[in-house]
Amino acid sequence: MPQIPSGARGAVITGWGRALPDKIVTNDELSKTLDTNDAWIRERTGIHQRHIGGTTAGLSVQSARLAMQMANVDPLEIDALVLATTTPDRAVPGTSASVQHQLGLKCGAYDINAACSGFVYALINAHGLIAMGAKKVLVIGTDTLSRVTDWSDRGTAILFADGSGACVLEAVDGPGQLLAWDLDADGSAEELLYAEIGGFIKMDGKEVFRRAVRIMVDSAQKSMAIAGVTADQLALVVPHQANTRIISAACDRLGVPMERTSIVLHETGNTSSASIPLAFFDAADKGRLKNGDLVLLVGFGAGMTAASAILRWQGQR
Repeated sequence: MPQIPSGARGAVITGWGRALPDKIVTNDELSKTLDTNDAWIRERTGIHQRHIGGTTAGLSVQSARLAMQMANVDPLEIDALVLATTTPDRAVPGTSASVQHQLGLKCGAYDINAACSGFVYALINAHGLIAMGAKKVLVIGTDTLSRVTDWSDRGTAILFADGSGACVLEAVDGPGQLLAWDLDADGSAEELLYAEIGGFIKMDGKEVFRRAVRIMVDSAQKSMAIAGVTADQLALVVPHQANTRIISAACDRLGVPMERTSIVLHETGNTSSASIPLAFFDAADKGRLKNGDLVLLVGFGAGMTAASAILRWQGQR
């Protein structure tokens, strides 16, 4: 992928927020209607529970307000809103328009649908807006997958859930936090994971697993090569929260121990566009990051898309 041009204006994350629906559905509860049990789900996915409920706009507003409060920015200071989601509340208009209105913003707003890679796509896109003159951009990753999940299908019902994560990105003098990035897609694999308009998610789990590990590793290695960093220099890896087996296999190939990853899917399930920001900002809230740390964000999703970014953490509460 292209290198960041020398002299391009950079940006840093100055505030972040997370939102999860109040309703929690445990594995034991799913076992009442599905041919499964808690031990089976934990062993194969790492998921213990998931949050269900809310709308994409509603959860986005919750996480965005927290991010804006932390960054201490006025709604009128936001120059653009980028919302990553694969589950908009309506076919038209984009859900970002509703979020923009509810937050009291006076700026452009648009949706990005790159499935589970969406937040990284949106974050890179926002850095581009900063490089072109924007001063403050609101980036959100939200999905309400429970609305497109067939709750009688054991292969998907145990996986998917709802949630949101958001951050404020602000321009700085100098290069900022983004050191390198990679975006990819393989449309030939579209049929492995999809949902028709008005339908439920269909997935070839075994093939998705096989390809997911490969494309995550490939994307991560591209970003690391551009940034000129090695795996042992990474303080934290934030992978898409799909399945602990996928995460473990990818980290093993990258040479990153699991203790240097941020994992929240045991509590959240797979929240698609929300999964990386939920895990990223969970680590930030727990004090796992200090200024100067190198962070790898990496994900894969339906499409099949892939995305990664190397950041030098400069986040401030």
